[in-house]
Parts: sequence; C-alpha cells; structure tokens
Amino acid sequence: MLKEPIKIAVLVSGHGRGTNLQALIDACADGRINGKIAFVIGTRSDAPALERAKAANIYTSIVSPKKYENDSDGYSATLMRILEREKIDLICLCGYMLKLPEKVVEKFPDAILNVHPALLPLFGGQGMFGEHVHRAAIESGMKFSGCTVHFVDDRYDNGPIILQRTVEILDEDTPATLSARVLPLEHEVYVEAVKLFAEHRVYVDAGRVKILPEKRDNCSLSERGYQ
Repeated sequence: MLKEPIKIAVLVSGHGRGTNLQALIDACADGRINGKIAFVIGTRSDAPALERAKAANIYTSIVSPKKYENDSDGYSATLMRILEREKIDLICLCGYMLKLPEKVVEKFPDAILNVHPALLPLFGGQGMFGEHVHRAAIESGMKFSGCTVHFVDDRYDNGPIILQRTVEILDEDTPATLSARVLPLEHEVYVEAVKLFAEHRVYVDAGRVKILPEKRDNCSLSERGYQ
C-alpha cells in the first residue's frame, strides 16, 4: 500500500519555459508520481512556469531576490516561512537559477532535487545553464551529453547524483539542436527521480545515492536497509 502522497514545492526563475514543471504536474495528475505540487514559488511574476501552475490550479507565490538584494537572511526567512507553513516533503528546482540559501538546504537534507542539462560533474557550476551548457559540451569534443537529476547541497550543480540519461552529440549539432534532444530526457528522468523519492526508494549512503528495488511484499524500508 502506498503511503500518503508527498507534498512538493517547486521553485522557478525568470523566463524559463516551465516544461520540467509541466512534466511534474502531469505525472502527479496521472498517478505516476504519488505526490501533489502544493505550490510554485517564482522569482518574477511574468515567468511562463507560473502560468502553467495557475492553469493547473496550483497556488503560486512571488519571492523576488531583488527585493532582498542586500538582505540574504530576509530572503531565506521568507522562503522558509512558506515551505514550513505547508509542511513540504520535497523541493524541486525547475529552472531556478539561484543558489538556495544555506538555511533552506540544511532544513531539507536530501529532500531537494534539481535537473541539469549535462552529465554532471561535467559542465556544471555557476553560469552553466541553458545554451552555455550545451555549447560547452559540444566544444569539449565529447561524444555524449545528457542530463542529471541530483540532490542539492550548498554548491551549484553539486550533490549526490540520483539518475542520468545520455544522448549522442552529433557532428552537426548546435547548442539548440542538442538542447532539443536533451530536453525530453530531462522530463523523463526528473519524473522518474521524483517518483522514486515519493516511493521512499532513494537514500544517500556515504555520498552515493542508492536506489531500493520496488517493494513486492509488506516488509518495512528499515528491513530493506533504508535508514
């Protein structure tokens, strides 16, 4: 028997298309993920992702970093107040371009996920997003790229890796064509990672993510080695 659906908060930024958010909305709606997106927090009101959330009748909130430009503690406190009020189980970053405040990361250990359009630990870090990532992958001469879902820690694009998918880099690829092939894989792998989290099948052991097999009996997670 599945546990109660987990409560998910999604953080988004700027003018991202919101397609990863949409993938999570759809997966929660059709039962692939045993969870519910409680709300979406955006950094600006004109973010397309927020329109997707509103269309799905998901509560949205704006927490503008510009408002807290010289008050990092205030920004952190505002985020924490919203997250704690709703008793969130999981935070998903969908095109959220900022580094999460340390207090948020500490409050939700191994409960914040991010998807990155490259095979981490390659081509990650501050400034490595969107077209910049794909151009770097092409110019490196690598034959494969892909995407990575990982737990979030206090550094950009760091934290234990949960799942990855790969795609071949073609000789004629541009950042745009490579991005177009990676994006559907981002949707697929992000949904799968959140599904595993909702089923309590992922945990971190000595800095490495372990994935439990699907439960087929009534034994507890602790009996399967999940602490």
